Amino acid sequence: MNAPGPLRRSVAADRLLELRAARPDAPTERVELVAAAGRTLAEPVAAGYDVPAYDRATMDGFALAADDDYPLTVVGRVFPEDDPPSIRAGEAVEIATGAPLPPEADAVLMREEATVEDGRLSGPSLSPGTHVYPAGATAAAGERLLSAGETVEPRHAALLRDVGVDRVTAYRPLNVGVLATGTEIREGRQPDRDSEMLVGLVGRWGHRAEILDAVPDEKAAVRRAIGEAAAGHDAVLTTGGTSVGHADHVVGVLAEHEMLFRGVALRPGRPVAAATVAGTPVFALPGKPMAAHAAATLVLRPYFAGRERLSTVEATSAARVTLPERDEGTEMEYAVPVTLDDEAGSTDPPTATPLGHAASSLSLYEERFAPGRVASSTRVALADGVVLTREALSAGEGVAVVPYEAVE
Repeated sequence: MNAPGPLRRSVAADRLLELRAARPDAPTERVELVAAAGRTLAEPVAAGYDVPAYDRATMDGFALAADDDYPLTVVGRVFPEDDPPSIRAGEAVEIATGAPLPPEADAVLMREEATVEDGRLSGPSLSPGTHVYPAGATAAAGERLLSAGETVEPRHAALLRDVGVDRVTAYRPLNVGVLATGTEIREGRQPDRDSEMLVGLVGRWGHRAEILDAVPDEKAAVRRAIGEAAAGHDAVLTTGGTSVGHADHVVGVLAEHEMLFRGVALRPGRPVAAATVAGTPVFALPGKPMAAHAAATLVLRPYFAGRERLSTVEATSAARVTLPERDEGTEMEYAVPVTLDDEAGSTDPPTATPLGHAASSLSLYEERFAPGRVASSTRVALADGVVLTREALSAGEGVAVVPYEAVE
């Protein structure tokens, strides 16, 4: 499947999700909750019983039947660890937050609103359900909470533990090879600025990665290294060699196989490509560090994390940013790195300052966005996220920021 030109990000994501869905069944394993975050579920997770088993108080106070008339006789006290007691008409029970209500009670009178004299309770009238967390509100027995294919997030552990699940069945993590290309890297004349970053991203997405020996800019060596990496791993990430220079051989090698796409309409990050080599997905990233990061997090992430949706934070742009003229009239999308600044005590949206703009702490461009310079600057890693846009930004306008924490 050879694409004639750069694809929109959404089209590339769809192809990657299709590739993910078509990959052979991976081995599964039982994983304890403490190690489950970031793992992909192989089986759905359901509640084994109603949680909570009884109606529970959400306030300290007195449990009673809302249609009963005051005064009521206080006949005892209930704590969270107790079984629910029984009360008769005209009675109430003192209750602690989280304690089970008597089956005859349907409301809780807050302690602050209660008057008790000689064991007799009075207070305002209540509606049924007041300060009550209903039985089964968290989960009903047999209810599916997570589906196969979903990623377990850290917050899910609280819910799963609450419903009695202490292990989940997950796919074993992918074994990913990270292969840097470039004679200057191979010979140690330039540091490999991409591989450790990519290993970290793969780990955040629930998989394992290893850095392979860098390969020089020789087509035969690149072909051999990609073939060996594909044979020994579930997926491969390469960096460098994706442009059109005489020493850029990676995409040429991938073109000898089944390509999913070559280039995505995103800057920085445009020269990203994907192919399958002997059945193994190989993803080629540009060598410039922040271009590699943009392509990995904004394009390739769906394959590894199983989701495309990008969370955003509403902010206000601090500066005007125009876009390169040569891309006017195209569907090119720009990832403009920004820092976010919240004014203490303010209810206004945070301010998004384009990092690299002359008005920021890093001067890479004046007003016109310079994706090449941004892609080359490792200091841009200090940004908080990116604004994805196809149009110029104006100072004072609202912008949607994709926080790095949402895609890393």
